[in-house]
Amino acid sequence: MYRPILTIFYQFNPLNPSIGGIQTCIRYIIKYLPVEFELRLVGVGNNRSMPIGEWQEVKLYDRKFLFMPLLYLENDNVRGLIPTTVKYTMALLGKNFSSDFMQFYRLEPTLVTSHWSGSRIFHIQNDIEQAMKGASREGGILWRRFPWAYFALERLLVNQFDLVLCCNSNSAKQYRQRYPTITDRVSYLPNAVDGDIFYPLSDEERQIKRKLLAQELGLDEKTRFILFAGRLHPQKQPILLIRSIAALKHSHSHLLIVGQGELEDKIRAEITQLGLSNKITLLGPLEQSKLANLYQISSIFILTSAYEGLALSSLEALACGTPVVTTRAGETPNFLTADSGIVCEEQEPTAIANALRQVLEHSEKYPAEACTRVAKPYSARDVVSGIYNKLLKQWQQKNVSCK
Repeated sequence: MYRPILTIFYQFNPLNPSIGGIQTCIRYIIKYLPVEFELRLVGVGNNRSMPIGEWQEVKLYDRKFLFMPLLYLENDNVRGLIPTTVKYTMALLGKNFSSDFMQFYRLEPTLVTSHWSGSRIFHIQNDIEQAMKGASREGGILWRRFPWAYFALERLLVNQFDLVLCCNSNSAKQYRQRYPTITDRVSYLPNAVDGDIFYPLSDEERQIKRKLLAQELGLDEKTRFILFAGRLHPQKQPILLIRSIAALKHSHSHLLIVGQGELEDKIRAEITQLGLSNKITLLGPLEQSKLANLYQISSIFILTSAYEGLALSSLEALACGTPVVTTRAGETPNFLTADSGIVCEEQEPTAIANALRQVLEHSEKYPAEACTRVAKPYSARDVVSGIYNKLLKQWQQKNVSCK
């Protein structure tokens, strides 16, 4: 029996741990996509022994699917001189991956897909308008220097999409306003969290594991952990995070940084300059299960982003019963409640430090139950099965009517 083919296009290797919300979203699709679909992924290779440009059957989460690396990319956590999206798009030239459904996470690769047949899905992870603002901001996406060019490209390509999924409600609203002819094709699709991995511990177990980590790091057993997880990238403003910890001046707090990126050297230099070597530990990238352990025992999860879509990390923290302190960026401030975290209106160290201090000194106001209640509607199983069961039903109806 023929099954509809869903082909996902994104520049990563699902078998290799890497940082980013898109990567996590795709892994959730692999795990929870209805079995009626045949799944294919066109990505990149991290191992030179992996054949480039050839389909191979791989397995993840007990699901078999076809994977083709288009090019070799040693570390997709760090940007090179030539944007990976450009190299990935060039590698698509001359190919034809026509499928029943084709899902894209970047606009550029769709430049070369006009002759492919099948329904096209465009998944927007970030708030594009915010990403384009602040042309003088260091780092960030390269399009911010030429926003007129990006929006011209968007206008050229947007009509090809049969479905536009925005994980940020503001992005969905903007798309409907900019392109009224495709309003009915634009949907808000919340990001999701996997309850199999991210869940709270009992208070007793949480305290035991927190003390064990403190001992492992050579810290006082009274240490309260503040956690950041994400790319060390200008979008996340990690230097602002470091300066906020300097302004906190809390004797028993310690920042854990999970991630990797081009700002790592600058971060280390800032830590040294501010004399915070005993207050901050850089752990590098971690697999999901180890990251979940840190969410479970941390007192706060912190986001200091300049812009976001919906940071999956905030949902993961909340699902583990950990309150969130965030700048007003992306979707997180829209669902965060007064008893599950704090939204900082000012992106400056003192304001962020004050919010951190409020949660550390009044933890009873931010109970684990309030945090998990916020995350509950964002079950990855429900979100993924909901959207793809709908697409499956439409495909089945269309194929029946064509017979």
